[in-house]
Amino acid sequence: MRIRLGYQLTFSFPAPTPMIVMLNVHYSRVGDLEQPDHIVTSVPAPIQGYRDSFGNWCSRLVAPAGLVTISADSIIRDSGLPDPAEPGAVQHRVDELPADTLLFLLGSRYCETDVLSDEAWRLFAGTAPGWARVQAICDFVHGHVTFGYEHSRPTRTAAQTYAEKRGVCRDYAHLAIAFCRAMNIPARYCTGYISDIGEPPPYAPMDFAAWMEVYLGGRWHVFDPRNNAPRIGRILIAQGRDAADVPLTHTFGPNTLTGFKIWTDEVVA
Repeated sequence: MRIRLGYQLTFSFPAPTPMIVMLNVHYSRVGDLEQPDHIVTSVPAPIQGYRDSFGNWCSRLVAPAGLVTISADSIIRDSGLPDPAEPGAVQHRVDELPADTLLFLLGSRYCETDVLSDEAWRLFAGTAPGWARVQAICDFVHGHVTFGYEHSRPTRTAAQTYAEKRGVCRDYAHLAIAFCRAMNIPARYCTGYISDIGEPPPYAPMDFAAWMEVYLGGRWHVFDPRNNAPRIGRILIAQGRDAADVPLTHTFGPNTLTGFKIWTDEVVA
């Protein structure tokens, strides 16, 4: 299938303001794009690109004072299949894990494994290691947390989400990641697009989304504690330890987000 994807973000800046934006499709999916998803600004603002320590593509610019719109529009080819599942995927012993996965066992800004470790073992020690354990974590988080944009708070950590029982998709991901890491399962934070393709209406306004990947059976697998069901048209933008590593936009000065539009629509022949 072909999916049209893109965004239009409008900011109001009182003065010229440096920005870092992480909005391009992840390098692992670039080959599926029918044309590059170049960032376009509504006013002249030279853009420089670089890769961060996780391999994500970042762009830096200085937004001029006034209204500035950042946008992109492209088409990506997709299998049209839901997220793959591998219920037999095994959990590795820590001493058998590849060195590049060990970082994703450690606590991070929003995922306090030290605070949640005892609770994780109390809740999930009786589950079968591997896929079943991760799914049990996702089932628990999905049922424990109430979703609502009115509950969004940029400083909420996994432990706070557990205590408050509310949040948005990033909070679901942070809590599930922290529980997985506490159970010695490498888990990393992912951000990108999730379409409503194949889902029954009515559809909420489109937004960027957060989920996680866990390392089982020798490779990384997608789990989505917010939706807790396979989805069609999941398109990765960036991955890191948690949301602190992969903010979609980071501004170094005051500003107001005045417009926000995201789209991921199937292109029907």
